[in-house]
Amino acid sequence: MTQPHATTAPRRALRAVAILACLPYIGLKVAWIAGSYLGIPEGSDLRDPGERPVMLAFNGLSVLMDTAVVVLALLLTRPWGRRVPAWLLALPVWCACGLLAPIMTGFPAQLIVAALGHGTGAGTAADDSRFLADWVFGLVYGGFILQGLALGALFVLYARERWGHLWRGRIADLPADSPTRGAQRLTAVVATVLAVLPAATHALWAAGSTAGLSAARAAERTSDFYVLEAMYVVFALVTAAGALTLAFRSGHRLRLGVPLGLAWIGSGALACWGGWLMLTGLTSGDGAKAPSAVMNMTYAVQMIVGLLVLTAGAYFFGERGAQASEAPVSPRTLELRPL
Repeated sequence: MTQPHATTAPRRALRAVAILACLPYIGLKVAWIAGSYLGIPEGSDLRDPGERPVMLAFNGLSVLMDTAVVVLALLLTRPWGRRVPAWLLALPVWCACGLLAPIMTGFPAQLIVAALGHGTGAGTAADDSRFLADWVFGLVYGGFILQGLALGALFVLYARERWGHLWRGRIADLPADSPTRGAQRLTAVVATVLAVLPAATHALWAAGSTAGLSAARAAERTSDFYVLEAMYVVFALVTAAGALTLAFRSGHRLRLGVPLGLAWIGSGALACWGGWLMLTGLTSGDGAKAPSAVMNMTYAVQMIVGLLVLTAGAYFFGERGAQASEAPVSPRTLELRPL
């Protein structure tokens, strides 16, 4: 394993951006937990006393989640971070990528659609402003985008130094005698078949259909809703493409990092947002606004798809690591390895 590198100025800057970008969101959530209605207009459901316990629970959970970003930023830039077990680092980063990727792509797309005046649907932008003040969305989502960019860059730098030998090269460089190749192919096919359901339902909703939507969700649709539904379709396709490319060794000249990156981000987005949407729906205090059976099934299946691809990826890297440890060490490698 490469020895820890000194934290360079660019990494310190990225770490500062990641941490500072968390502060507005954490501060806003703490204020709401303390009883403030900052950014919550009159008439918003968030002011309903009956929603207070659920709001406290979700605000507390979201504070912990964003605090984890601060911990990850430190872990990726400090020497002690090199001693953390691989799974203990990779799993939280995978979750962070999965939660942030749809926001990083969806929010700018929503702004572009709004700027072009293509807002459609039963709802209007005013519906969102009655839930939270407009400036809250800009502050929070802007912070999320900065977090994603900074944390993503730090993780790529970290992973390149610690595990770069596992994902360098091209598809053609992968060994043909992989003992888990059959299992990888089966997992990729099963995940792709299952991904058809969430991809199809999200595509229907993005196209304007209300089939499978709860009455409340159908009535609240805005242009933002359609953009996000389209994004979920993209992430489902990206996940399937990455998993199938790796499992069937297609695109021999393609660099290995491309399908790995697609599978990493896509599976995280499907699993984490599927789980989050299920959790928020199941804990809804208003039965009329609870997700329909079709919505819950869609979220559950996309979560299963993401977890299947994650498991396949864990076996892939485990096998690559075992092969690397068994490979003969060249004299040049011995010269470069510090004593």
